[in-house]
Amino acid sequence: MGSKNLVYKKKLEEILKESFLHLKRLKDAFSELNKKYSLPLKEIDKDNIYDLALCDQIIYRFSKLQDTMGARLFRALLLYEGEDVKRPFLDILNRLEEMNVISVDEWFEFRELRNQISHEYDFDDKIGLNIINLIYENLDEFEKILKRVERLKE
Repeated sequence: MGSKNLVYKKKLEEILKESFLHLKRLKDAFSELNKKYSLPLKEIDKDNIYDLALCDQIIYRFSKLQDTMGARLFRALLLYEGEDVKRPFLDILNRLEEMNVISVDEWFEFRELRNQISHEYDFDDKIGLNIINLIYENLDEFEKILKRVERLKE
């Protein structure tokens, strides 16, 4: 393994570690919410600052996870695999789909959810609960993607 490939592997490992940390923090926040509420959420006590902080943590960590994977992890994986990453993001996603890492359609759904968060997240209505529930429903898929990347790096 050349020194360039070792550098790419180390970078990939660092970004993967960061991604798993975001995922762990997401799971921890859901675990704490689940002590008081059943998941998926049907309601939340908007006057309880701790509950709101957990929901904010979920939103923050989901956004960070999705951004880290989309902006850094996927490119790092392709660099490690010896591929050109100076191409449109859709081409990168298509290549990752060919490698059985992700589904392009599913990734765009995650991106749409991320965009929805930045425009509509608030607990004054049901949209906030819906966003939290969608994140909860997709946790396993994020973990599967990260584990696929992890296997490819070995």
